[in-house]
Amino acid sequence: MTPPDMQTQRPRFGTRPRAGLIDRFGRRITYLRLSLTDRCNFRCIYCMTSDTRFARPDRLLSLDELAAVAAAFTDLGVHKIRLTGGEPLMRRGAIELMRRIASLPGLCELVITTNGAQLERLAVPLREAGVRRINISLDSLRPERFRSLTRTGDLAQVLHGIDAAIAAGFERIKLNAVILKGRNHDEILDLARFALAKGINLSFIEEMPFGTIGEHDRAETYYPTDRIREELAAKLSLIPTTETTGGPARYYRIPGSQTRLGLISPRSHNFCNDCNRVRVTAEGRLLLCLGNEHSLDLRALLRAHSGDITCLRNAITAAMGLKPEGCDLGPGIAPIAFRRMSMTGG
Repeated sequence: MTPPDMQTQRPRFGTRPRAGLIDRFGRRITYLRLSLTDRCNFRCIYCMTSDTRFARPDRLLSLDELAAVAAAFTDLGVHKIRLTGGEPLMRRGAIELMRRIASLPGLCELVITTNGAQLERLAVPLREAGVRRINISLDSLRPERFRSLTRTGDLAQVLHGIDAAIAAGFERIKLNAVILKGRNHDEILDLARFALAKGINLSFIEEMPFGTIGEHDRAETYYPTDRIREELAAKLSLIPTTETTGGPARYYRIPGSQTRLGLISPRSHNFCNDCNRVRVTAEGRLLLCLGNEHSLDLRALLRAHSGDITCLRNAITAAMGLKPEGCDLGPGIAPIAFRRMSMTGG
């Protein structure tokens, strides 16, 4: 059998668009988070163990299969796709794949989440490929602490990457900071002031309870966004806004600045009622809910029906019946041991 990346016949995209994806609770799905790889050049303590083993290459969706998935979803009314990982820029051929996805009819936004380590080299190619917005993970501004949190990361490299992204002219750049009690919660204001100085956005995120990591106690490091907001409000003027980027963040404006500060609260303020997104893992598993295992194996379907975009669209549409009403990731809930964020996809 010819390996998927070597297939010469590609699926025919965009031939029979559908009305849209609506789950059984009436929520319209317009946002896909598509993982390109489970691999990463960092080993962040809240994401994976230091000795994590990654999937074999043949278990990952090929570039053609990833493009087919993106096309099927845009045919079905999804207008925002975020490429995630792992670290998506570690996937060979990622830039060309982005160019293919960016050209899909009906797609309004192609965005990417990255750790920033390769942006000094790739920011301009990313922008030229059609990526409109970029999220960059930044959990600390202290070099030694940054190294401790990421196990392998170089803060200076990421800071150079942020500057390269600003120079490349993305429509919007946002930093993501996962706040951990006792690890980096004392940098909340420093991170906010850094974003203000750069004129870019910043979201503070509660740690997600995925994967058991022996040396990292999630119960001890949980830091709710209500406390983050209180600390910010003590030093900065926060103006609540109803602005949205299609995701779960609640945003605040700072007078006299273009910067927006966001709070993403999956544990303290459940946002399942407004869920408009699904995820596809690097191995092709369509996850209907972040905190549940309701899913569909798209890899098996793609390889059994190569090139049949109609079959793929029909399966995705039918899968909306599996999407649960919500999940509980709140404080006191035991971590979801069977799946890490690097496996889930950003």
